Amino acid sequence: MAATGEKAADMDSISRVVMAHPTALNLTGTTVPHGESLEDAVEPLAPALKKPSTNSDGGVETAEEAVEPAEPDINELCTDMFDKMAIFLQGELTATCEDYRLLENMNKLTSLKYMEMKDISINISRNLQDLNNKYASLQPYLDQINQIEEQVSSLEQAAYKLDAYSKKLEAKFKKLEKR
Repeated sequence: MAATGEKAADMDSISRVVMAHPTALNLTGTTVPHGESLEDAVEPLAPALKKPSTNSDGGVETAEEAVEPAEPDINELCTDMFDKMAIFLQGELTATCEDYRLLENMNKLTSLKYMEMKDISINISRNLQDLNNKYASLQPYLDQINQIEEQVSSLEQAAYKLDAYSKKLEAKFKKLEKR
């Protein structure tokens, strides 16, 4: 049973949307040559896609497929989209390149800082070695000072003992003198 009235109009609008869409199926098996728009390719096929409107059913209407050409500015929109996408990708690549340049500069500066730190540590190591050598040359004198200190301390102890002994003797002498 064929569609009439409002349903036929709905079917016509659906078929128009399908054919107007740039990704619509190509039912004839032909391809769109490069550089030619879908609109140019569909125009010669329009008569082949329409159903004949013969009224053999006796008073029943048949629907015809309507073919609308693609929007006239679709090429301009595609070109604009590709231009903007190219600008976007160029910006992304430029930003990435700038990030890598910044990272490279940071690595160079870090390398220089580490070289400076290496030089400083070499100087500190050299100075520490010199100090160790000087300490080693002074060690015999330091040992003599330690020995003298021990002897002085033992002499001090002997002096305290002598003082204590002399006090005891003095105390005994006073005792004996009092008697």
